[in-house]
Amino acid sequence: MVSETYQSKKVCVIGAGPSGLVAARELRKEGHRVVVLEQNHDVGGQWLYDPNVEGEDPLGRTPSLKVHSSLYTSLRLISPREIMGFTDFPFSVKKGRDMRRFPGHRELLLYLKDFCDWFGLRDLIRFNTRVAYVGMLDYYGTSTDDVVGCEDLKWVVRSVEKKTQIVMEEVFDAVIVATGHYSQPRLPSIKGMDAWKRKQMHSHIYRVPEPFADEVVVVVGTSLSGQDISMELVEVAKAVYLSGKSLDISEGLSKVISKHENLHLRPQIDCLQEDGKVLFVDGSWVIADTIMYCTGYSYTFPFLDTKGIVAVDDDRVGPLYEHTFPPSLAPSLSFIGIPRKIIGFPFFESQAKWIAQLLSGKRTLPSRDDMMQSIKELYHSRDVAGIPKHNTHDIAEFEYCDRYGDHIGFPRLEEWRKELCLSALRNADTDLETYRDSWDDHELLQEALQSPHFTQHGAQDFPL
Repeated sequence: MVSETYQSKKVCVIGAGPSGLVAARELRKEGHRVVVLEQNHDVGGQWLYDPNVEGEDPLGRTPSLKVHSSLYTSLRLISPREIMGFTDFPFSVKKGRDMRRFPGHRELLLYLKDFCDWFGLRDLIRFNTRVAYVGMLDYYGTSTDDVVGCEDLKWVVRSVEKKTQIVMEEVFDAVIVATGHYSQPRLPSIKGMDAWKRKQMHSHIYRVPEPFADEVVVVVGTSLSGQDISMELVEVAKAVYLSGKSLDISEGLSKVISKHENLHLRPQIDCLQEDGKVLFVDGSWVIADTIMYCTGYSYTFPFLDTKGIVAVDDDRVGPLYEHTFPPSLAPSLSFIGIPRKIIGFPFFESQAKWIAQLLSGKRTLPSRDDMMQSIKELYHSRDVAGIPKHNTHDIAEFEYCDRYGDHIGFPRLEEWRKELCLSALRNADTDLETYRDSWDDHELLQEALQSPHFTQHGAQDFPL
């Protein structure tokens, strides 16, 4: 629904990664007053590489992490650059930079810096500022009914300037949580894990392979990071054992394993023994020096106090209408970047536009009851399909992204963008080691580069 009366709100955006930056731009475009709080010294969020992991708990079991980024040194994008840009700011090749279609992580950071500077967002951001607390103003009740549906709900945000430790407390009309979800390690529960005396770590703090030279390493998890890191470790380690829930692996991973004598596929771990032995469920075992858990990440919002209205239950953040809005607190509280398995940047942009227009009063959400019903239907459909709760926010469906954008008339994903995404996935499935440098989608690539997305500004508009 579209309304004629517009309002300007004071809005706090938490995080200056891709989702926070596009949120800031859309909010300002809609006439809101924006403050972005960023705990690091620069923009980028997850894409701001941090080599200093010495002080971090290797398994990430501490309540608050010192290190936000989980990037390792050699990481390259798993999607071609053409599909990744925001709709009006293509991720173009720049002279003197990493010009590959699947560039290293620094190139994406530079793109985000370009985006930030092009749209003049830096002045909106307070760097080196950690958010310690976000809660509802004047909430004294014992029942959540006191705040449900409250039109003039405001938020207290307490932040700490990292260098001076000065604490600032401010009141905002709305808060957007854009803190990402690739920092807090998600760990399996394995018998003997706590008693195992040798080195255990989550890939969150993996950076380079050299410390694992001549070691026997068990890598837990056959996801893309598990595969990538195993391929890197196999060049320096004595042996690498890749342990997965299923031995049904892709053709690409199978090719890699057959090529390396010291890379072995194993089923799930049954238990760990104090002498360093790792027992697998098929009865085989190995004595390992290191176990590395490439087992993904969990959603966590340690600063957020909604009096239990929004909770994280086995990585289901809820209740959230369209993975964005808690029905009883929206639109004054919203989340950008919760969904996974999507083409991220355009989706974040559509979320940001919807939130900005809701806050200005240009659009309205369905009733609270209708939003709750939609959430119940989502949960039910996931249950019926046998999808585990912790995969609630895995989308893997272009149609959903298109339907989401329809709420605000956001342009649907171009066919070339969808096809290039699928082409990269297929290529990785068959040629894991080479898909980033060898591809067969030249016609699609030309279609993309000649599309309005790439020609809308003209080359001279973008600084090289």
